[in-house]
Amino acid sequence: MVSAPSGAGKSTLCKLMLEEFPEISFSVSHTTRPPREGEVHGKDYFFIGKEAFEERIENNLWAEWARVHDNYYGTSLTFIRETLENGGSLLLDIDVQGARQITKAFPSAVTLFIMAPDLEILEKRLRSRGTDSEEAIEKRMKNAVNEIEQKDCYNHVIDNDDLETSKKQMAAIFKKELR
Repeated sequence: MVSAPSGAGKSTLCKLMLEEFPEISFSVSHTTRPPREGEVHGKDYFFIGKEAFEERIENNLWAEWARVHDNYYGTSLTFIRETLENGGSLLLDIDVQGARQITKAFPSAVTLFIMAPDLEILEKRLRSRGTDSEEAIEKRMKNAVNEIEQKDCYNHVIDNDDLETSKKQMAAIFKKELR
């Protein structure tokens, strides 16, 4: 399970790990936010309406869910159970709220937190995406401070100041944990 503030490089590193470890299944999250340019339903996220999401909350169909940046995000409980029951390994790209819920439900889950070198670089990365409004960037930066304060709750922490170095560190953790 991998968490990080928006813009720290979590999604990029997760994609690299899935290429290097094809035996790992990726847990595609559900969200109520609209797709960004280039995102594909069922690959990047399952994009669903707020009402459908809330119905699944009421029916306890989420392993975890959270409201982040005014949108819902959640992980299918059925998908996790089926994958684990069949002996598979999962990679979850998940926020800190969701990570707490997953580790409570699945105490043996391995957790990894990705750090940006500093908040200034994090803000530059968010701005360079060109996908968020000023208000959204300010909210993500405020949330980043709270998320970073929780990094010590994770089994592993990687400082992503160099992508290649971070990739090697993350791959070493995966190799160790997948034994």
